Amino acid sequence: MTKRASISRFRRSSKALLVATALAVGAALPLVAQQASPILTIDQDRLFAETRLGEEALAELERQAQDLAAENAEIEAKLIAEERDLTERRAKLPADEFRALADAFDERVQRLRAEQDEKTRALTRNRDDARAAFFNEIAVILSEIVREQGALVVIDRRDVFLSADRIDITDEAIQRVNEAAEREN
Repeated sequence: MTKRASISRFRRSSKALLVATALAVGAALPLVAQQASPILTIDQDRLFAETRLGEEALAELERQAQDLAAENAEIEAKLIAEERDLTERRAKLPADEFRALADAFDERVQRLRAEQDEKTRALTRNRDDARAAFFNEIAVILSEIVREQGALVVIDRRDVFLSADRIDITDEAIQRVNEAAEREN
């Protein structure tokens, strides 16, 4: 057998091996697709926003945010009026008396700003606490899904570069959390 014939035969057998491997892999893909994935993904934001429990928490947080915004607007309107009055009185007051009033006004503005900033931070903490309480409350449901799927871990979908949609359990989790909420009511 010549070297050329040997190479040709090797190529034919390599092609046959590749075709056989492709057929075997192709036949096995449906089996692989049916097997559980050890990794699941979930969209935590959607889960929180699209379940009744999450919607209730978000509605309360939105109400608190609106109350704070209204309070801020009221404070701002009062401060603007007070500043306008102080500016109008400036020409009629001795410099040292005006300076004392202006300094007192500035201190009050700084104090109010600090108080309102703290209320904003408290609202952010409330939002974080509400999310934590929500996920703590639904942990059993998520654990059931993980166990049923035979998974080992659930990763937030935002942390995944690329995945198959079949490993995302967000829709199923939303459905089960809502069903559990209905049973409780």
